[in-house]
Amino acid sequence: MLPMVDLQRQYNALKPEIDAAIGDVLRSTQFILGPNVSKLEEEIALYHGVPYAVGVASGTDALLLALRACEIGEGDEVITTPFTFVATAEVIALLKAVPVFVDIQTDSFNIDPGKIEPKITDRTKAILPVHLFGHPADMDAILELAGKYRLKVIEDCAQSFGAEFRGKKAGTFGDYGCFSFFPSKNLACYGDGGMVITGDEEAARRIRLLRNHGSGKKYHHEVLGYNSRLDEMQAAIVRVKLKRIDAFNAARRRNADLYRNSIRRDDVILPSEAEQYLHVYHQFTLRSGKRDRIMAALTKNAISSTVYYPVPLHRQEVFTDLGLKGGDFRNSEICAEEVLSLPMFPELTEEEIIRISDVINHAS
Repeated sequence: MLPMVDLQRQYNALKPEIDAAIGDVLRSTQFILGPNVSKLEEEIALYHGVPYAVGVASGTDALLLALRACEIGEGDEVITTPFTFVATAEVIALLKAVPVFVDIQTDSFNIDPGKIEPKITDRTKAILPVHLFGHPADMDAILELAGKYRLKVIEDCAQSFGAEFRGKKAGTFGDYGCFSFFPSKNLACYGDGGMVITGDEEAARRIRLLRNHGSGKKYHHEVLGYNSRLDEMQAAIVRVKLKRIDAFNAARRRNADLYRNSIRRDDVILPSEAEQYLHVYHQFTLRSGKRDRIMAALTKNAISSTVYYPVPLHRQEVFTDLGLKGGDFRNSEICAEEVLSLPMFPELTEEEIIRISDVINHAS
């Protein structure tokens, strides 16, 4: 079965360097907040042109700690999208704040800035846009609203490492940029890991406190925090891949172009990339009213495909207390009914993409 992402191929290509990096960590016996975490923080801050980056245990924790650092709490409202992985809204609810959903644009799958302002109330404290599938959200419009209403902006960059809008990296527009290094991500470790970037020294200090039990000095605790430290082994692995992230993203973009040139069906809408956006194609996600037939044909031909995401968050059982219903966010619901993600990773070959496209073109 051709997988959605072939981690074995990438490991084989990087094996000597990754094995050496892991071996160095094992020999050092520094496993928690060691030199690789510090160096990765420096390297990711430099890559994004920001002064501060803080390694945390996961992308979910990156969002949670950023919200905590913004002092988001009970009764506060945070505006976000219903078409995303549950973690985006989950962390808001875990802090007893209220996720306020705004529908998406069907071309980018991202939050529609034109629909945000009517959802802003005197309880709104932040906007949490998601750069879904690797395509940045419209940050100019979002920042304009945030400035007008004095709101914090926390960017969910879990799927968009290296993506750009108007030549500026995703994660550098708002108060915080939150990244995931989950194994399937375009910059990934071999477990869980995450990073928060910020341009504010005090914000970085708060994140560092929160990730380490609220402690800035051993056995001295200023606030209630978490055990959310980026693992040294995972940091070493990400450092190996970070050197190649631009090449990896360029390969993803080439693969996306080949898909677009090879899939020829009038009933399939292929992912687009607006002018002045740099899409990194964490996923290559098409739309079709015949999604299930196409998916069945791919499965029959031993090709993986996945639906991200089959149930928008406003329809999830966990958020029933918000009192939302079907039809409230029609664009999200339409996309949930039609989206299909195809295999996408840098090592995917031209022959494989042509074979996948051929199956799609002939699926009845």
